[in-house]
Amino acid sequence: MPLRAKVATSVSKTAAALSRAAGRGDGSVIGGWIGLKIDPELLTHLATGRAIALVSGTNGKTTTTRLTAAAMEVLGPVATNSFGANMPTGHTSALAKAGSTPFAVLEVDEHYLARVIEETNPRVVALLNLSRDQLDRAKEVAMMAQMWKTALAAHQDVKVVANADDPMVVWAASGSPYVVWFSAGQRWHDDSFVCPQSGHPIERHQGDWWCTGCPLRRPRAHWQVEEEGVVDPRGDWHLVKLQLPGTVNIGNAATALAVVAEFGVHPLKALPYLATVTSIAGRYAQVDREGRNIRLLLAKNPASWLEAFDMAEIAPTLLSINARDPDGLDTSWLYDVDFAPLRNRPVLITGDRAYDLAVRLEVNGVPFRHVTSFDQALQGVPPGRLEVIANYTAFQDIRSELDRVN
Repeated sequence: MPLRAKVATSVSKTAAALSRAAGRGDGSVIGGWIGLKIDPELLTHLATGRAIALVSGTNGKTTTTRLTAAAMEVLGPVATNSFGANMPTGHTSALAKAGSTPFAVLEVDEHYLARVIEETNPRVVALLNLSRDQLDRAKEVAMMAQMWKTALAAHQDVKVVANADDPMVVWAASGSPYVVWFSAGQRWHDDSFVCPQSGHPIERHQGDWWCTGCPLRRPRAHWQVEEEGVVDPRGDWHLVKLQLPGTVNIGNAATALAVVAEFGVHPLKALPYLATVTSIAGRYAQVDREGRNIRLLLAKNPASWLEAFDMAEIAPTLLSINARDPDGLDTSWLYDVDFAPLRNRPVLITGDRAYDLAVRLEVNGVPFRHVTSFDQALQGVPPGRLEVIANYTAFQDIRSELDRVN
């Protein structure tokens, strides 16, 4: 690397280490921010010489990135932004911290995908899904799909691993010459009723979908989730054993297998590595406290809340909603979530915007009890399982509370 890049790398690692030592976070943002101030091309320098996979989408990218990085370890050391810092500052910090690894798997915020492709020259880009998220500042889904489509069209050498079940993703990837399609199922359809190509309605039937006004339709998937396993392009079925809950994570595992296959990793080699993943930045973590087994689930938008309900056991459930800057300030998305699956269990609510959530649950006919603290929630449920579903900052608040006492 040029001298400036070497200096920037050293300063980046030092800043990140000081941040961790001071208890101000893991340093995954500040290190990259300072490094890029010293050398604006630092990410490009750090990416040079590595075989890189990028993972992007509205939901599931942190988990899929962690699973993919674990599977890639079959080949050797892997750099990754495992704490979810998914913008260029986080990528820069992750690569600087990792040193000279031959491989990198990076989670990328969907808004930054075009820039990160340009700066890292990845071998593979995985496109998971697109749905509305943080409505006060994020782009509409069709606009994001267009950005992806334009970015991929400018990088014809990139291999794309894409979700065949999401019309927006299929359209975004349709101009790429090399696409591997995976199918993990798609519960959330409300952001893809209209074809992004022609504007005509999208029809669906038994897992298939097609545009009623143009040739866009669901492609045949090379990788397919089937029961508790994954079918590979040769037609071989592989049992997927994970320590992560929910059928959605079998889909994330299928994506990881499809990505690492493009690096030459056979599913039979990768599967044992997937089984080692237990928690991702606190998500799915289980903590025992005062006779309660507390499981933490992160949900940030309607699509991910739907998946969280599927993962959660029928047990007392605490819902926590904030609307701080990382969450998005607009909570109107609560009305896109069907909370009916919670009717058959005790529900408690908390968080900065608990009253918004209370109105929504009342409209949905879900009984609930408001609590003002996590300790009050613990005292309000009997010994046993407590499911906790929270959005970004509410999730971090509860994690901090659990870490503080433990």
